[in-house]
Amino acid sequence: MPRLLLAALLAAFASGTAYAQTRELASGGELLDRVAAIVNDGVVLKSEVDEQVKLISARLRQQGLELPPANVLRQQVLERLVTQEVQMQRASRAGLKVTDEMVNNALQDVARRNGIALTQLPAALASQGIDYTSYRDDLRKEITLSMLRQRDVVARIMISPREIDQYLEREKNSPSESTSYNLSHILIAVPQAATPEQVAEAEKRAEDVHRRALAGEDFASLAVAYSNSQTALEGGSLGWRKGTELPTVLADAVVQLKAGEVSNVIRTPSGFHLVRVNEIRSSDGPAMVQQVHARHILIKTNELQDDATVRQRLAAVRERILKGEDFAGLASTMSEDPGSAAEGGDLGWTNPGTFVPEFEAQLAALKEGEISEPFQTQFGWHIVQLLGRREVDNSAEMKRQRAFVALRESKAEEETELWLRRLRDEAYVEYRM
Repeated sequence: MPRLLLAALLAAFASGTAYAQTRELASGGELLDRVAAIVNDGVVLKSEVDEQVKLISARLRQQGLELPPANVLRQQVLERLVTQEVQMQRASRAGLKVTDEMVNNALQDVARRNGIALTQLPAALASQGIDYTSYRDDLRKEITLSMLRQRDVVARIMISPREIDQYLEREKNSPSESTSYNLSHILIAVPQAATPEQVAEAEKRAEDVHRRALAGEDFASLAVAYSNSQTALEGGSLGWRKGTELPTVLADAVVQLKAGEVSNVIRTPSGFHLVRVNEIRSSDGPAMVQQVHARHILIKTNELQDDATVRQRLAAVRERILKGEDFAGLASTMSEDPGSAAEGGDLGWTNPGTFVPEFEAQLAALKEGEISEPFQTQFGWHIVQLLGRREVDNSAEMKRQRAFVALRESKAEEETELWLRRLRDEAYVEYRM
């Protein structure tokens, strides 16, 4: 089994969330499980804490990190499970549902990244001591949490054109988008309505962790032991971030650091932060992309037309075009795409990733002038004609797109921490271990 698969599976499994469960009794009355914490109207079970401690310990050892004291690791794991349970309860109240198809697509992606077929995944998991059903359930919960964050945090972040302009202007005197940083991070959180004493205590703890990091203690181990961030049990790793995508609260400090250096303590509304730059890399050059020019005809199914009927209609339309009828004329009268029908189905020149994967795959397989067979996407049934391909320097547009994403993500980092802290502070939690 490739080590990459082990790491990926353990990481995904370790970050899984816990649904509320009830205690079970054997026929003889023996207690099979205990409650580790009551969270509002749900619970976190001792068995869930034990399993996560086991998996995270294995992952940290595989990464060569020193484990914190057992009681510290156990408390970190319990707090993560409590926070995740609070989020799952909120997702349930919001009516968020993850379909089997979404889970299957995520499993397919895991299998593809690790070079195995989806049918081989259960056996691969079993070889690592991981139950496929449990893994699937945890993956469903991870997708749910991602959807909840998108709904409650990311979707509410507004970025104006003026902010993008200002960002690009500032960028001239800051790290370029061609510079990337591999970062690790520690957060010593401050409660939402913290007293001066609590703030002072958090700052003292942050300064102590800072001194220990400067003295040479392993930053990842310190993160596991002391960080309140959601990345704590990953050694505080934030991964690779482009200079233009650095979290706002960390950007000024990061650009002053060399590889291997640790920032001073940074104060924000969510608490006190430390950041370490692990590596720096640069890559210059224009952003060349291959654009495609295409036009299509879209017909949707309805009560009177099922998939087979619509597919047959489009096949007949394709034959008419091949025999000489005007594609644009037919598109303007038949296509149900309001955005392109008036233009004869013309979609203009577009960048990679503009269309859904099924549409992109059809375009990739066509030669210039060729018309596809009817195919289906989430929007309906299509035929598409490739009119041309060209390679262009898309640097200016990509800079604005990256600026938008960077601004949104930099705001989302801090907003997510505040949102999680608010959810946690508002929850009723009673520890039983």
